[in-house]
Amino acid sequence: MLMAHNKFHEPVLAAEIVALLVKTPGIYVDGTLGGGGHSRAILSALFDAGYSEGSLLIGIDQDDAALRQATGNLSEYEGLTVLVKGNFLGIGSIVKKVCSQKGLQPKVAGILLDLGVSSFQIDSAERGFSYLRPGPLDMRMDTDASLNAADIVNNYGEQELARLFYRYGEEPRSRSIARAIVLYRQKNGPVMGTEELAGIIRTNAHGGEKVIKTLSRVFQALRIEVNSELDVLRQALYDGIDSLDDHGRMAVISYHSLEDRIVKTVFAEKVRSDWGPKGVGLREPLHRGSVIAVTRKQVVAALQEIESNPRARSAKLRVIEKIPQGGHSEFR
Repeated sequence: MLMAHNKFHEPVLAAEIVALLVKTPGIYVDGTLGGGGHSRAILSALFDAGYSEGSLLIGIDQDDAALRQATGNLSEYEGLTVLVKGNFLGIGSIVKKVCSQKGLQPKVAGILLDLGVSSFQIDSAERGFSYLRPGPLDMRMDTDASLNAADIVNNYGEQELARLFYRYGEEPRSRSIARAIVLYRQKNGPVMGTEELAGIIRTNAHGGEKVIKTLSRVFQALRIEVNSELDVLRQALYDGIDSLDDHGRMAVISYHSLEDRIVKTVFAEKVRSDWGPKGVGLREPLHRGSVIAVTRKQVVAALQEIESNPRARSAKLRVIEKIPQGGHSEFR
């Protein structure tokens, strides 16, 4: 079946996701539903492989606009989809609840997390995600959440802001930018808009491309803080792996080094078996890894996809597979 156009964004690495994730009938979870582009590709693949009977796709998103868009985009698969408003941090509990309502065993064949911000969110000026568009300092994925970017910019102290920009944005000029924001607040009052904040940053960054990089880093840091993205990601990875059935797979697409580092670290931890101190010579490990790495290295988009969808340029895909209890990992 052909995939309909997705107003949120064209799904990145969709062909690779389908090839690596869809192996059997079962429950599939799109923990970052967006407009439903990846979910549509997964559902289409299930139909094409003859796996539709006995399969269900659970789509999770905390953005009401995304859920509305996905509902329309996936309308022809209505009987095979359940869309839930929530954070992918709750994958395990959401799967159990949906499966209980459907009378199904909560055994998950595949989980997808696409960690990028959708083009729709970035392009929506009223959401405040981008320095390129005038709008309020918001940046909430869930518009019902209490904390927004304006709260952070106007209430955090200089040291807190500097620490935030350095930790989550890896911004080398974090201290001077934080100082400039605090001085601006003292002189002019609260910073309320994306343009206002971008102007403060521009006056404290070097010219040329470095300004763009600094703006991107600061706005990224604020978005991560508003939505607790990295803390949520780490726990969601553990929760997701625990939810997988034997031979179930988890695929994660990350877009910046902080995310990818967490994914790589958690996956490596779950792959690794504990053979005790060096030189002991155990015949069996003290603890076996619970997954194997399907992708030894990160998978990146082909040049053709990058040319048609520039968002794919920074995408990095990693996939793991759950080992059956009592099974053996090929890694040591």
